[in-house]
Amino acid sequence: MMTLRIDEDLEQKIEHASENLGISKSELLRRSVQEFLAGISKLDPWEAGRDVFGKYRSGRHDLSTNRKTIIRNLLSRKHK
Repeated sequence: MMTLRIDEDLEQKIEHASENLGISKSELLRRSVQEFLAGISKLDPWEAGRDVFGKYRSGRHDLSTNRKTIIRNLLSRKHK
């Protein structure tokens, strides 16, 4: 068994959807969670993270090739 806290707006949407479908709120949530989990289990790692890959940039294009020098310089400045 599980307890779930949701905001009032989402609760109203769930209630309306369950009434329209003629099923209980619990059944609606059960089906929704099962469908969601079935969908994400089919994703490969690239698909699962596609929305965040490349989203955050440092502005530096040499991080992979000069990582040791960059870290060494950062550490030397920190410990001066």
